[in-house]
Amino acid sequence: MKRRWWVWVCVVALGLILGGTQGNWESLAITANLTRQNIQLPPAVRYPLPPSLAQIPATGEDYFDEVQPVEVGYLLWSEFPITVAIEPPQWDPNHVWQRAAEQAVREWAAYLPLEIVDSSLPANIRLLSQRPTAQNHHRARFAETSYHLFVDAQGVLRHRCRIVVRPSQAPKFVLAALRHELGHALGIWGHSPLPTDALYFAQVADPPPISQRDVNTLRRVYEQPTRLGQRLPEWQPHG
Repeated sequence: MKRRWWVWVCVVALGLILGGTQGNWESLAITANLTRQNIQLPPAVRYPLPPSLAQIPATGEDYFDEVQPVEVGYLLWSEFPITVAIEPPQWDPNHVWQRAAEQAVREWAAYLPLEIVDSSLPANIRLLSQRPTAQNHHRARFAETSYHLFVDAQGVLRHRCRIVVRPSQAPKFVLAALRHELGHALGIWGHSPLPTDALYFAQVADPPPISQRDVNTLRRVYEQPTRLGQRLPEWQPHG
């Protein structure tokens, strides 16, 4: 029987700093250097576009220049559907947070295959209603997205994402935060400079839906090379 082994190598958080209705979305990076872990990375490859993205014309504006690759390349998913687990707050009598999370998943599912799974199961992306632990300039954080990289039992380099959104906001801002953070988890690891995009760097009074620019940027991301989904060259099976 193969022994499952995990290599935790990196955590990066993207979060919302509260400031009334004009909070700033700010990125916090704590990135481990994989080469310091004596890990030989697999080669970067380009995967075929998912059909839902391939049918989108490769024209129109985007903000791909604002998206940052990390040490393994771009943070995109290579296997579908992308599983999403939702953990709502313990006290949510009208299921406001739960419905907002489900709506955010439905909105992005128009562009990438997403599947909501039971919260007791492992998932690629986990949505949690909690208070983010990080703080910046002594102001409470409203939401954050983090990822970790690991090597699975077959020696394949993979990642998971964790999204935390506090429920103590008006429903439209909870939905906006979940929509925004889910865009990060799906691969848009950066922010738009325009307030008409869901991935705009600041919270606005009237949050926009996913824009064509958001979708165009997502497509550009999935055209890029990544090492995720590839087997480590030196990996040997464990008996």
